[in-house]
Amino acid sequence: MRGFLGMGPQQVSAFDRFLVRAVSRQPQGSHDVFFRRLSSSATKSKLWFGIAGAMATIPGTPRRAAVHGLLSLAVASGVTNLVFKTLLPRRRPHPDILPTFRFVNPQPSSSSMPSGHSASAVAFAVGAGMVSPALGAALVPVAAGVAYSRVHTGAHWPTDVVLGSAIGVGAALLTRNWWPARPAEPSPRRTPAEAPAIADGEGLAIAVNVLGGSYTPETSELLLKVFPKAYIHEIGEDKDVAAEIDAAATRTGIVALGVWGGDGTVGAAAAAAVEHSLPLLVLPGGTLNHFARDLGTSSIDDAIEAVTNGHAASVDLGHVVVQRGLPDSPETLELAMLNTASIGLYPNLVRRREKLELALGKPLAGVLASLRTFATSSPTTLLVDGVKHTLWILYMGRGRFYPSDHAPLRRPVLDDGVFDLRMITADEPFARARLLWSVLTGTVASSKVTHLTEATRVVVEAIGEPLVLAVDGEPKPGVRSAEFIVRPRQLTVYSPLPVTE
Repeated sequence: MRGFLGMGPQQVSAFDRFLVRAVSRQPQGSHDVFFRRLSSSATKSKLWFGIAGAMATIPGTPRRAAVHGLLSLAVASGVTNLVFKTLLPRRRPHPDILPTFRFVNPQPSSSSMPSGHSASAVAFAVGAGMVSPALGAALVPVAAGVAYSRVHTGAHWPTDVVLGSAIGVGAALLTRNWWPARPAEPSPRRTPAEAPAIADGEGLAIAVNVLGGSYTPETSELLLKVFPKAYIHEIGEDKDVAAEIDAAATRTGIVALGVWGGDGTVGAAAAAAVEHSLPLLVLPGGTLNHFARDLGTSSIDDAIEAVTNGHAASVDLGHVVVQRGLPDSPETLELAMLNTASIGLYPNLVRRREKLELALGKPLAGVLASLRTFATSSPTTLLVDGVKHTLWILYMGRGRFYPSDHAPLRRPVLDDGVFDLRMITADEPFARARLLWSVLTGTVASSKVTHLTEATRVVVEAIGEPLVLAVDGEPKPGVRSAEFIVRPRQLTVYSPLPVTE
């Protein structure tokens, strides 16, 4: 390799001619048609877009590999055509050194050095292979065939192909820093817990919040048909939700507590279930039912299956102690945290994204909502574990969420014992410009304005004006400080998902 790199222009030219003459001595055959068609299919990256499209039809790793391969290809193509072809002008191989039946026609007019086809082919294969080694191994022979086809058809000198391939590898490695491969999501798993099997509702109290997003006057009647011996307690609009749930949980003969409502109502029910040592049955009745979805009870049928068979799991619970109000008349709140807590612009971002995602899909809706939110809003200054930060978003998940960016969606494990803390800060120079650029380029997770950590205890304190803290979607204004603590496997819930010891 050192000898090759140390060759001068004349030696490189002689080496190229030697290799091209070796290609020219090959007899004519069907392989000429194959390489000519392969080379043509890779023009303007048509081949790679087609392969990426096929990979993208398979959710998960193949789709992520396709995206990473295209990102690598885009960088390699841009660097090759805009930089190297300008800096390294070189004539294409002359038609007299290859048989006319093998020579590409018409020959490209741009600089021969380096090979853009090779750069794009290798970049796509290596970029995709970083996410899925198996797919990368399958793509490498195709990329090598494209690279060789450029010499076989007289479009490039061999050293053009070598440099183009090196650029492709470099582009893929570079994009690994910009768009790091997402860690593999663990399979959903639950830790088994003891809970009674309830088929007819005997011993089951169900608290129904009439303000739940899917509530209708027939809701209680439908629940009684499923659980004819259950106690159904409707919580009116003007009632204290926590007090009403507690009253239902303390009735004589109750062995399990059910709840119909959104995440805020479920949080209150979780606190009551823990206090009275009852398993919790979550019936998805709100507009957003994130906890029910993560449990595997995103439908009534799923919940019925779990409670009927006595399938239950132990999950972690977040405990939040909130200090708010005026300094001379403070108020202390203790809250159960099932899903998330946030300070700053996160609730606004989510609302904007949800309005757009039905028409645009989550990825594009997330980008547009982020641009709108971050471009027009101001950051908040506060203390996080005693460290001062100016930030747009403080997001805390009870448990690890995926993906690792500003729009987490999934939580496969509910008893990992940690808070997933994510901050998007404005402490760095040109922070707003950095943030908007990272949103546009999809590099939020690797941007310097994004800070990802895990903790079992977090303390947040206001500086100056009180904060608005949202816990499981319920806003709490006037907050001066909040302490978050993980309580491992404190809550027993019915869940139909497979459990592991």
